[in-house]
Amino acid sequence: MKRTFLAVVGISFIIILLAGCSAQKHYRLGTVSYEIGEYYRATEKFRKAYRKDKDLNRKMQMAYQLGDAYYKIGEYAKAAIWYKNAIRRGYPNREALLYYADCLRATKKFEEAVESYQLYLDSVPDDVRAINGRDACLYIQDWEENPTRYVVNTVRELNSKHSDYAPVFVGGRDNEILMTSAREEVTGNRESSITGEFSADIFRSEFQVQRQKWGEPKLIDETGMINTEDEDGAVALSGNGDQMIFTRARYDKFNNLGAELYSAKMSRGNWSEPIKIEIVGDSLIAAHPALSPNGDVLYFVSDRPGGFGGKDIWMATKDGGSFSNPVNLGNKINTPGNEVFPAIRSNGELYFSSDYHMGMGGLDIFKAVKDDSGEWKVENMKAPMNSSGDDFAITFIEGEEERGMFSSNRKGSRSDDIYSFYLPPKVYRVSGEIYNKETNQRLDGARIRIIGTDGTNLKMRAEDGKFQLKLNPETEYIFAGFKDGFLNDKKRETTIGLEDSKDFRVDLFLTPTDAPIRVDNINYEFGSWELLPESVNALDSLVAILELNPTITIELMSHTDHVGSDQFNFDLSQKRAQSVVDYLIEKGINPDRLVAKGYGETWPKKITRTMAKNYDFLNRNDELTEEFINGLTPEQQEAAMAINRRTEFRVLSTDFHETFAPEAEQ
Repeated sequence: MKRTFLAVVGISFIIILLAGCSAQKHYRLGTVSYEIGEYYRATEKFRKAYRKDKDLNRKMQMAYQLGDAYYKIGEYAKAAIWYKNAIRRGYPNREALLYYADCLRATKKFEEAVESYQLYLDSVPDDVRAINGRDACLYIQDWEENPTRYVVNTVRELNSKHSDYAPVFVGGRDNEILMTSAREEVTGNRESSITGEFSADIFRSEFQVQRQKWGEPKLIDETGMINTEDEDGAVALSGNGDQMIFTRARYDKFNNLGAELYSAKMSRGNWSEPIKIEIVGDSLIAAHPALSPNGDVLYFVSDRPGGFGGKDIWMATKDGGSFSNPVNLGNKINTPGNEVFPAIRSNGELYFSSDYHMGMGGLDIFKAVKDDSGEWKVENMKAPMNSSGDDFAITFIEGEEERGMFSSNRKGSRSDDIYSFYLPPKVYRVSGEIYNKETNQRLDGARIRIIGTDGTNLKMRAEDGKFQLKLNPETEYIFAGFKDGFLNDKKRETTIGLEDSKDFRVDLFLTPTDAPIRVDNINYEFGSWELLPESVNALDSLVAILELNPTITIELMSHTDHVGSDQFNFDLSQKRAQSVVDYLIEKGINPDRLVAKGYGETWPKKITRTMAKNYDFLNRNDELTEEFINGLTPEQQEAAMAINRRTEFRVLSTDFHETFAPEAEQ
């Protein structure tokens, strides 16, 4: 019995010893892969080591490295799990919290992300990436709920279950593209140790007009000159499509040999043997090329010295037949993070992707435009162009319309997939109704005049009181409604500076002229005809009415309540009416259009339908005579007398025309 127990212990000890050796081997191999950038292969080896390793410190380190490796290949949900594991085990570097927060943001766990960002900022309060990430969590939901006008769709016929990305239009036309893909038809059929997919190659596809879809992508070269067993892709083309610059990334078993740029020429339908562009030193990255429209400037991504951290965007100018003297695009574009996949348009706009500028998660696409001083102004393209996944490698079709393609691994993608985008023109519409202001009923037979700063000058009938019209961009409009027997009304709207389409609503209210029209909020000193300062807005609105209706003449009517003698009230009301007329003349209204008339207490107010709604003790057509008012409660009496103390006007004629005296002869 004792010997049996010892034998079992001995066997167990050997198994544990072998497991420990195996764990250390996998950990060592995983570390080598991790350090040379073979992130997918590193995750396989680290997971094997993690399951068997009993060393808690090493497990903590592996958890962080697993999180980092998954982060590098864009698998943010898996990265979050391992970062959280490392943090729980006490990983000492606070950046684990930052990266964990980034992964939470990319998987739309915004509340947890904000909490993790804040925990990190408690220790590193000035970290811009953490501040941007925390703030982005507050904006992302609004961006998704209020997307831009871009229409985004997956291009199914170009996508496979493997990575398909970085399309570029040949000659800027919309009928032929080159793209990068890791689909099964690639040359060599060799698995990439970075992503776990096949090593990518360059493919070509043509748009089939009859089928209205893209044709099946085919390898652009099967000779082994362009497409090799290494990673080949991320293409830039010259303006006419006869020169191609592409990235080639090479790896061997133990070393990252870097990414390099190669150039090939099209001749008689075939690509020449590619030539390496000597633009960075050995073991440095030169990738993701983009050419200026005239082909004289090469934009590319590199980790060469002199940058701002991570991968930066550089530009090199053609000198003779080669590109030289790379220049960093500066800290408005480049950051301590990664800026990749540049694209330059003929209008000078620069597009690129970044994981550092404030974004929705992973890589976001940004647009950069130079201001008058030559400084880059960078803006996020927001949803739906961007998502919580990686969005990158945008390309445009040349022309007036803004459309093209980009790459994304957003939700719904099988891997990196190609998406199309289209910016529809801004559409502005106006609709409205014309009402009788007193009855709130639509006015049949009313007309509307529309005047715009673009030269628009329309008159149209409002059928059944309704109208609608399409508006032009960057234009200010005046909408004026008119009908015989009513005062005109107008409103202004503008499409100037609007970034999105908009539907406007313009309702106009025409006041009938068959009864006196009350002007509220014209107030005087007690027992005086002196206008109080707070009357200015009401008086100016009356000026506007007269300017909008230049053919009317009016009688200004001032009324008092029944308190005081008849003569005093008559004199006071006449002077008050004249005060209003004097103000209008001072504002430029022709005195021939104005008559001042004081009525004292002789014209008690008759309650209208609208007024009856505002006073529950009054009914329509009640006349506020002294006898009627005396039958009310004290509070009601004061309200009724306040109604009687009013300034009104009525239209006397509608055919006034300015007359001008002829100039004296010289």
